[in-house]
Parts: sequence; C-alpha cells; structure tokens
Amino acid sequence: MGFGASSAWQNLTLNLLRIIAGFLFLQHGAQKLFGVFGGTQVDWLSFIGLAGILEFFGGLLVLLGLFTRPVAFVLAGQMAVAYWIGHGVKSFSPFEFGSFWPTVNQGERAVLYCFIFLLLWTHGGGSFSLDALLGKRKAA
Repeated sequence: MGFGASSAWQNLTLNLLRIIAGFLFLQHGAQKLFGVFGGTQVDWLSFIGLAGILEFFGGLLVLLGLFTRPVAFVLAGQMAVAYWIGHGVKSFSPFEFGSFWPTVNQGERAVLYCFIFLLLWTHGGGSFSLDALLGKRKAA
C-alpha cells in the first residue's frame, strides 16, 4: 500500500470530519440558546441568538448529513461574518503584531470552521449521511 490516501480512507475521513465538526459546532449554539456547556443563554431574537440558531440547528444538520451542502454554505458565510465582526476588525494592518492574525485575535476557530464548511459545501456529506441515504432511496 502506497502513501496516497485510498478513496475508502478519503470517504471515511470526510464523514468523520462532518460528524465531529457538526457535533462541536452545535455545542456553540447550545451555549447561546440554552445556556449549557458554560455558556450564557441569550434572546433567540437577537443577533447573537440568530447565530445560536444557525450554530445549533445547522450543526445538527451537518452532524446528520442532512441538506449538507446548502447548510454548510450558510454556515461558512456565518463564520466569515463572525470572524470579521468579532475578530478581524481589531486591526487592518498585517504588519502590526496586535490583532490582525487569527491566532492573536482569537479568530482561528471561526476561520477553521469557515473552511471546513466550505469543504463540506463542495464535497457534500459523504456516504454515511442522510443525504446519501435519501439519494439512494430517490434513485431506487
């Protein structure tokens, strides 16, 4: 066996990435919506409440692999907005060692989630998803 990843391993790791990312992401929404996991409950009709709704229910859909592509697209956009609103606006100069860099302004989670969701948008939920199951039923 060579060093290249086989399609079976690629499929397995795509599914694991989707499941773990959805599981972790929905917890951020649960913090906001229900005040669990050390979070503070917010008003669901607020801007942060909307973020919590997207994170909890979007994370759940990603975890299940249901409507993965459109949900991942929306969540990638949410994370891009979250980065620029909460982290990236602290400094616009890449030469300042203040807060331009995601590791300094604590925005690396938003950046990482954004690109994970972009990957899921382009690749879909994988073969162990409800999307795949529904696609097989539709084809039959």
